[in-house]
Amino acid sequence: MTVNLEVADGVGTIRLDRPPMNALDIATQDRLRELAEEATRRDDVRAVVIWGGEKVFAAGADIKEMQVMDHAAMVARSRGLQDAFTAVARIPKPVVAAVTGYALGGGCELALCADFRIAGENAKLGQPEILLGLIPGAGGTQRLSRLVGPSRAKDLIFTGRMVKADEALAIGLVDRVVPAGEVYEQAHAWAAKLAQGPALALRAAKESVDAGLETDIDTGLAIERNWFAGLFATEDREIGMRSFVEEGPGKAKFR
Repeated sequence: MTVNLEVADGVGTIRLDRPPMNALDIATQDRLRELAEEATRRDDVRAVVIWGGEKVFAAGADIKEMQVMDHAAMVARSRGLQDAFTAVARIPKPVVAAVTGYALGGGCELALCADFRIAGENAKLGQPEILLGLIPGAGGTQRLSRLVGPSRAKDLIFTGRMVKADEALAIGLVDRVVPAGEVYEQAHAWAAKLAQGPALALRAAKESVDAGLETDIDTGLAIERNWFAGLFATEDREIGMRSFVEEGPGKAKFR
């Protein structure tokens, strides 16, 4: 398989495994969607790490596969391409991308689907589609601009240039830079910590932020209000408040 899901300690690792560069061909895209949906369904997966291995995250789409596709073929495929990445973005659990080496084109777009991005010092990210006479097609024009702002997104998309880890951190494209050998360890630790938290509250927080960004503030506040009130019906809320009153903050053990 070109993508695998391994689960340990509440953390599901979605591992890209298509040597040498983890090129995202159609079969890999479809497998990615299947595993994102599986991670969404499984109760034993409470947080997710997306990982391409020690050398490369994903160097982009399979250009040889795309080269033979005409307009009609891509019209038929483009929705499936976007759906694969959207399935990752909509995992209702904390998701962290562990980025080493190249994360270009579709690889960068995949990292954009995570809630948090930890990059190695050797990471290089970018959207080079313009160099092929194309634009990003797996969400890059939308997710990148929402993350780093339209001007910075246009700089990367218009020029197709790569940014190293330090610049990616400075513009907000990644959230933490660590030695390359520590990327997966730190990503897994971030996910494992959140895997011990209140699952429904984390889902509510993620959906409130993500859905709120897509609408006006009044609608966003209504989304937040409904989730906030709804959490009062959960056991996690009872555990959290009881623990706070009896033991102080930060000591609750959620189920």
